[in-house]
This record gives sequence, C-alpha cells and structure tokens, in this order.
Amino acid sequence: MVAELSFEKCRNVCPDVVFDCKSTADLSPLSGIIGQDRAVRALQFGLNIEDKGFNVYVSGMPGTGRKTAILDFVKELAKARPTPSDWCYINNFKDPINPRALELPPGKGREFKKEMEKFVGSVVGALRSAFESDDYVKKRTSSLRSIEEERSELTSRINQIAEEGGFALQQSQIGLVLIPVVNGQPLNEQEFMQLPQSAQQKIQKKREVVQGKIFSSFRSLRDLERKAEEKVKNLNREVANFAMEPFLSVLREQFGGSKEVSEFLKEVQEDILENLPTILQGQQKEAQIPFLMGPAPDPARNYAVNLIVDNSELEGAPVVIELNPSYYRLFGAAEKEARFGALVTDYTMIRGGAAHKANGGFLFVPVEGLFADPIAYESLKHTISNEKLEIEEPAAKFGYMVARSLRPGPIPFKAKVILIGNPVVYDTLYTLDKDFKELFKVKADFDTSMDRNEENIKKYASFVCTLCEKEELLHLDPGGLAEVIEYSSRLVGDQNKLSTQFSEVADIVREANYYAKREGAALITEKHITKQLEEKVYRSNMIQKKIEEAISKGLILIDTEGGRVGQVNGLAVMGFGDYAFGRPSKITASISVGREGIIDIEREAQMGGPTHTKGVMILGGYLSDRYAHEKPLSLTAKLVFEQSYSGVDGDSASSTELYALLSSLSDKPLKQYLAVTGSVNQKGEVQAIGGVNEKIEGFFEVCKFKGLSGKQGVVIPQSNVQNLMLKEEVVKAVKSGKFHIYPVGTIDEGVEILTGEKAGERRPDGTYPKGTINDLVQKRLSEMAERIKEFRP
Repeated sequence: MVAELSFEKCRNVCPDVVFDCKSTADLSPLSGIIGQDRAVRALQFGLNIEDKGFNVYVSGMPGTGRKTAILDFVKELAKARPTPSDWCYINNFKDPINPRALELPPGKGREFKKEMEKFVGSVVGALRSAFESDDYVKKRTSSLRSIEEERSELTSRINQIAEEGGFALQQSQIGLVLIPVVNGQPLNEQEFMQLPQSAQQKIQKKREVVQGKIFSSFRSLRDLERKAEEKVKNLNREVANFAMEPFLSVLREQFGGSKEVSEFLKEVQEDILENLPTILQGQQKEAQIPFLMGPAPDPARNYAVNLIVDNSELEGAPVVIELNPSYYRLFGAAEKEARFGALVTDYTMIRGGAAHKANGGFLFVPVEGLFADPIAYESLKHTISNEKLEIEEPAAKFGYMVARSLRPGPIPFKAKVILIGNPVVYDTLYTLDKDFKELFKVKADFDTSMDRNEENIKKYASFVCTLCEKEELLHLDPGGLAEVIEYSSRLVGDQNKLSTQFSEVADIVREANYYAKREGAALITEKHITKQLEEKVYRSNMIQKKIEEAISKGLILIDTEGGRVGQVNGLAVMGFGDYAFGRPSKITASISVGREGIIDIEREAQMGGPTHTKGVMILGGYLSDRYAHEKPLSLTAKLVFEQSYSGVDGDSASSTELYALLSSLSDKPLKQYLAVTGSVNQKGEVQAIGGVNEKIEGFFEVCKFKGLSGKQGVVIPQSNVQNLMLKEEVVKAVKSGKFHIYPVGTIDEGVEILTGEKAGERRPDGTYPKGTINDLVQKRLSEMAERIKEFRP
C-alpha cells in the first residue's frame, strides 16, 4: 500500500534563520542579474563581439525582469565604452535638397552650434556698421570719382552731338530719348504731329543721323556703368571680408581640425558676399529650394547648425530604449511647417530618432511594438544591414512616388541593437524571415525560474532590499522574507526553484507595504505578506466561490463520502486572467458488450481538445497491453465529465478516467472522498501534471465547506511531490490528519488506494491473483469477449 505523504513534504518551508539580519535594511542592494547565468553569458558575448550581424534578441516572458535587468547590465558596460561623436546637419549651398551630415567630437556639436549663432548675430551687425561708416562712403566715393568724371565727359559729348543736330536728350521710362528742338524750344509729341509731313520727315532723318553718332558714346556709357558696379562689388567684398575675418578666424581656430567645418565656413563666407544686399537691408531672402513656397523667415537661417545628436553630457556609450518604436521615433524625420498655405521644410527642421541617439552605443527595442508600424521593422533591418542612418519619407524608402522633399546625407550607423520579445516571436522570425537570422545571431534566453539554494535566497533578499530602497517601501523582517521566498517557489510550482517573475514578487512587497503602513508597523512581517496574498485572492475568486456555492446547494453534483462504481472525482484547473483555481469534476464510465472500444463523449460532442482525446485513446492501449493478450477487447465504454458545459482539454484526467473504467469492469466502488489527478501512459505509469497545488486546494475547499471527515484527500502523481507548495491551511490539515495526500507512481498503486483492494501482480501465465482488481477486470473482459461471439451472424 502506498504511504501517505507527510506534511513536511507538502511545502518547502523557508526558516527565518536563513537570513542573518534584523531586516532587509541591513542587507546590501542587489548588483547584477540573478538567476539568469545562461542569458548573462549570451549578453556578454553578443554585446562585446564587434562583428557584423551579432545583434541580440532577448527572449523571455514578461515580468522576468528582462528589460530592467538588461538595462542595468548594459549601462554598466557602456560606461567603459568611448563616447561617440556629435552629429549635425548643415546647409548644402550647392544642392540645398541634400543637406550634409557633419561629424564632430563629443561636445563640439553644441559648441559649434552656439558659435555659429554668435557669428550670425555678430557678423550682421559688423557688416552694417562697416557699410554705414564714413570710411566706406569716402572709399566708395574715391573709387567712383574717375568713373564719374568719365561719365560727365561722355554725357557732355552726347548732349553736344544732340544739340548740334537740333535735338535735346530727355530721360524717359524706356531710357534716353531725342526730342526735336525748333526755335530753341523742344517739341512734345502733339506739337511734332502738327508739323507738316515734310518737316516731320526731315526731323526723322536728322534723328537717325544723330542716333548713329551717339550710339558708340552710349555703349561707352554702359561700359562705365558696369565698371562702376564691378568696382562697388569688389569694394563691398573687400569691406565685408575685412568685417567678417575676425569672427571667421575665431571659428577656424576653434574648429580648424575638421576639414568639413573649414569647407562650410568658406561656403558661408561666399554666400554672405553673394547676398550682401539682402543681409544689409534685412530683407527676407527668397527660398533657395523651388518647392518652398514663400520667403524664408530669416536671411541668416542658411548658416544655422542643426544639432541632431548631442553627446556633450554623456559619459561612455549611449544606452537608449524606445518603447514606442514607430518609424519616425526610430529614424527621425524632416518636419514641415505651413507657409502661405503650403507645407515647407528645410534642413533646420530635420529631427533625429532613437537610432541616432543610440549610434555608437546600444539601442533597445520591444519587438512587439516594432510590428505596430508596418515599415519600422523593415527599416531597422535595412539600417543594420547597410550600416547607414537615412532620414527620408517612408514611402520613398520603398520606391513609391512622393512629393518632393529633403534627402539628408546618410550617417554611418554602428550600434548594438537589442530586441526584447517572447520566445514565440523569436521562433516565428527565425523561421519566416531570412534576414533575421543574419542580423540577430545572438539569443539571450531568460528563464522563468532559478535554483532555490542558499546563494540565490540571499540574492533574492538583496533584490527585495533594492526594491524597498528604490521605491521607499518599508523593509521586511526575516519572517516576511521567508514568506516571500516560499511564495516565489509557489509561483514557479517547484519546491526547489524560485520564480524569476520579479514583477509579481515586487507587487507582493508593494501591496504588503500598504497593509503594514496602514497598521502603523515599522517593518513588513509575515502577517502582512499573508494578508496581501489573502486579499489578492479575495479580489479575484468570485467565480470560484460561486462554483463552490453551487456544489454546496447540490446544483453541481460532487460526492465526498461513500463509494460508487464507475464514478470518480477528477481535478481540473480553471483560469480567469490573473487567478487560477482547482475545480473537482465528477467523471463517470459506463460499459457494455460491443466492439466500439472506448468512446470519449466529450470528443463526440466536439467539446474535447486534441490532448484530451489522445489521453482517452491511451486508455485503450493500456487495456490491450494489460488484458487482451489472449482475447481481443470486446467492449463499448463511454467516458464523460458530468455537468461539463464548456470545452475540455489536457490529459491530466486520463488516469482518473482509467480508474472509473477499472471500477466499472471490476464492479468495485471507488472512494468518493478521494479526488484524483494525473496522466497515464500505455504501460500504466502515472505521469506528472500541471497545477497540482491549485487542484489539491480546490478539492480541499469543497471538503471543508461540506465538512472534513478525516478521510478526504487526493491521489496525485509521485513525480508531482516536488511541485507541492500548498497553502498553510492545507498543510495544517494534513498534519492533523484531517486531509490526506497519496502520491502514486502506477495505476495499480492508485487503484488500491481508491478501492481498498489489492491490484494484483501479473503472473508468468498472464493471470492475476484471484479476487484482485486486475483479476476481476480480466475475467470480465474475457466474459465480454465470449458473449460477443454469440452476436456474430
């Protein structure tokens, strides 16, 4: 007979003496990642290898501390890395549609931006002062004096030629015009038309002669005008260069180490010289780009520096996490503003994204969020593969026609990209995306559990210490810590493991802190943790209590006393969001002579899942292997979960169903005060199942409100003993003998407990000891095989 499980094995109790402290305040905060040795080794490899494609996919379930732990880990690693360059965009005077990317040492970008702002503000004032000075006026007058003399001489000569020919020169809107003079008086158009036709013709001929004589003089006059303009232009350039040189020399001295800066300063200088009238008069300058509707608001805007990556305050490499990884937030954009009814842009409106900020460091991206934007993932792969950051319209990136816009110069991209997601997404990408396996060659797998040993328990306590100090919570005493450790094992469902679902553990401490503060306690103790767990269950167990109420009223039939043939209490787990609980179900079996074998009513009603169907089919294999060596199975057996109105899946009830079948075949009643769980294989071995704690506690609750008789209990797989972390109430009931737990390894062991009869071992001749369960079953099947012959035609 199988021995009953002792209460010591029902829960792995953590003694207070494990913690050598009065409270977590005496402990050192946690440093590093705990319980994830495999993931840490993968991270150390993936983050330090420099070869292309060795980016990292962090795989694990939410709540395991993936994000927080990795961020802390990478930030420490980043401190030892060099600080990357600053990046700016500057005007491309030759091709404004393609602004140039400018790389500067860290911190120099901000300096260059400020110095250019100072330069623009200072140089405009200096230019205006220079051109408004008396020295400039004198120099300009002196430069033009000889030209003015030549102009006067030419003008006198032209007037003389006109007078000698009987004409006077008069300025009009279309230039100089020859006006006929008669008797010393110039004629207007009306007076000219009143002259006789012969006089008009004579005057017209004389005009043609005079025009021919003064044509060459007019040409000389125009040459003088051009000469004057050139002299003024050269003078202006000379004066402007003299005014700008002190400011430019400062910039060259500060940033002369950059060839790109030197070239930009030359282009700025040349552009100012070419646009002196606009700058001096303060007029708004026409846009350089045709599609920019309307004038630019500032004539000096083309000389501004657009700093998109500023690492002046950064120590080490950047660590950036983008929780909303849309295309624009990752890769930036050229913003637009409305001017005169149209959307316009220029290089000063270029904005960088998270990838720009992380360049030279580490970029974290949650993979689920990445898929929310249909082009973000493809763009990220493109950036990693080409090692270039490009800012452009998303549609243009994939070859679609778009309105004309900027095409900023690309920036070299060198950063470790770390995707954070669950294992299902990793498997999907690895299988379906050929690029993924080439770009993310390192997988850091975060486990949901870790070994429960002395070292990890102490680290767990340090984690709680860190949480309390970081969030200013009350510290825990040793009793409270022990309760947290025990609940952690409960979370993972293993006496020898601790859960790495640190978000849930942290919530326990936060909620317990609330109850402790409300009570005015100085520390969080065991009773506060217990109170928190009870309150959390109470907030979520309404459906469980409704089911228990239905059982107590007889609406759902569950027997907890006596014995019944072909009927047994099975155990299942029901989950509703954040809460799962065990629910007993009545399972019955009926048999008759026939050839249909074992019929799963749940499957026939299309309410059974594939795993449950597989479990039922295994029962046929067990019966054949055990009892049908001489004669074929000749029975029709029907199995059903009574009062089940929703789907059934899983094989954890297969041993339970088999017990019901054996009871029906042997005509031996099963104890109704025992409930059963466990799957079975064709050889009769009882196998482990999930949710064993919830299942035991679910039946315990039913027995408790029906009245504990001292006989009730459960039959579980032997291999599930290591998973037991039962509530204290259940452990106490086991200790006092009011509730019992029987671990079994085989169907024979289980049937002996459920019937109180010997199962019987098989003899060499294939028979079993008389009167045993197996003997009764074998005889019944033999009788049915004989009877089936009578029905053959």
